[in-house]
Amino acid sequence: MTIYETERLVIRNWTREPADLARVFDTYSRPEVVRYLGAPQFPLRTPADADEAVRRWHTRNARFGTQTYGLWAVQRREDGLVVGSVMLKPLPGIEESSLTDDIEVGWHLHPDSWGHGYATEAARGAVERGFAAGAEEIYAVVSPGNEASMSVARRLGMASIGRRTDWYGGEELETFRLPRP
Repeated sequence: MTIYETERLVIRNWTREPADLARVFDTYSRPEVVRYLGAPQFPLRTPADADEAVRRWHTRNARFGTQTYGLWAVQRREDGLVVGSVMLKPLPGIEESSLTDDIEVGWHLHPDSWGHGYATEAARGAVERGFAAGAEEIYAVVSPGNEASMSVARRLGMASIGRRTDWYGGEELETFRLPRP
């Protein structure tokens, strides 16, 4: 199911079809992709782990009760290649009843798709969805040292507000903020 589209990309739900699961595994099993994610389920070790990841994403997306928030596949329009994931979701600790507070935009791309502007393009569409849904501001939280993701946040027009420990178990993260235009 298509969530939104941009000039070059289709943002859609991840499926449990073999091609999607193979791409999830190929992306999230790579140390260069997961080194900054800080999530215990990464790197994926087996193809079955990819299926479990997609199941978790579907469950979490369903909990939001709206198509505004989720973690989705980013697919190139020209050839159908899935280049990675984009997300728009409440930061941890935010109750589902207040989905317009502390909203995060994020992205994870396969290395074969780095350097083409896909992360910025997909994230810009996600940010637009968040503001259309009523968010007053949107954050990007980035592990220190992840210069590529910090550059994407800046290209989105986000301003650095320093390191914060509000989310993700108190981990110190570079935080970027974009207020509603």
